[in-house]
Amino acid sequence: MAAATASTKIVAVVVAVLLAILEMPSCAVARRHHHDHHDKPGHHDGGFPAVMTVNGFEKGEDGGGPAACDGHYHSDGELIVALSTEWFAGGRRCHRRIRITPSEHGHRGGGGGRRAVEATVVDECDSRRGCKDDVVDSSPAVWRALGLDTDSGEVRVTWSDV
Repeated sequence: MAAATASTKIVAVVVAVLLAILEMPSCAVARRHHHDHHDKPGHHDGGFPAVMTVNGFEKGEDGGGPAACDGHYHSDGELIVALSTEWFAGGRRCHRRIRITPSEHGHRGGGGGRRAVEATVVDECDSRRGCKDDVVDSSPAVWRALGLDTDSGEVRVTWSDV
């Protein structure tokens, strides 16, 4: 009887493993479809419309823990950003540069023109933990480079991969 129970457990494990293997291609296709159709700025006429917010990337600031891309804290003087979960793309944009351009309408940040700045993706703004889906969470250095006032809290931007 113990042998029958052991073989039943082995069969159950083998079946579970086979099902997991058979499901993998469909997951890969779903990820590829999602990436191909929703993760490309060209699909959005020149970039992704977003809301840029201010984030602290140094230890002890409200940005949370170390950056998802490298497990380190970063200086707020660096041109760096955290992207919403979908745009972070499971880490595919880690250490890649993006170009951020303030929108013509939506300059509540005071000053600034239509100049653009390039920043490096170092972190995820986790949409499953309260971050909105359209956020570019940027360091104070990004705001300064765009001539914007961080006290405004948020500004509409468009961003694209460099």
